Amino acid sequence: MNDEQLDRYARHIILKEIGGAGQQRLLDAHVVLVGAGGIGAPAIQYLAAAGVGRLTLIDDDVVALSNLQRQVLYATDDIGQPKVEAAEVAVALLNPDVRVTGRQLRLTADNAADLIAGADVVIDGSDNFATRLAVADAARGLHIPLVSAAVGQFDGQLAVFRGWEADKPCYRCLVGDDPDRPDISCADQGVLGALTGVLGSLAAIEAIRAIMPFGVDPAGNLLLIDALNFRFRMIGLPKDPGCGCGA
Repeated sequence: MNDEQLDRYARHIILKEIGGAGQQRLLDAHVVLVGAGGIGAPAIQYLAAAGVGRLTLIDDDVVALSNLQRQVLYATDDIGQPKVEAAEVAVALLNPDVRVTGRQLRLTADNAADLIAGADVVIDGSDNFATRLAVADAARGLHIPLVSAAVGQFDGQLAVFRGWEADKPCYRCLVGDDPDRPDISCADQGVLGALTGVLGSLAAIEAIRAIMPFGVDPAGNLLLIDALNFRFRMIGLPKDPGCGCGA
């Protein structure tokens, strides 16, 4: 690292759990984010600030006025612009060490493996069940850690999946195999804006932990957040013996 980087990342480097070697691992890392919205936007900000060297953003949407209540990566002038393009501009202003690749398309079961191949970790903050299943299956097949985050109204959940490991569940161990599950959007039910920032920040922490391990391994647990009643709860996720993820 050069002198400017040593100064920029000094608060990471001084942490014994990260240090200079850990920061260099972040600079060399590649994170794919599926969704650049409520969860993806704050995750992008914190991963860029942390110096994750390469970010691939997958999102087919454009910035809308209603997004700005929670997606603070974007500004009023970005309305109508593709989210991946607006995010690339914002990251360039935040940290020139970070290279952004924007893919303005929808991830599907057909293209998921190609889109996430080569990543060190994937963050899924998508807003529909079909996409979540597609990215989860691809990440499991490629042995890429998956950080899955979701939010609705005043509730949120976060989990890390490495279902190819003998003692760890996959995403389908949690949700099953129902591809026809109805999607409920925040446009239909509303969402507390700041809660998406909490989930996005937690997703960024777990992506960093997957790149540069520290503390307790979260895989196999599900964090549940109830902002209405100020309650956080962690539950264990067993591997489903009827799921094919260990095969």
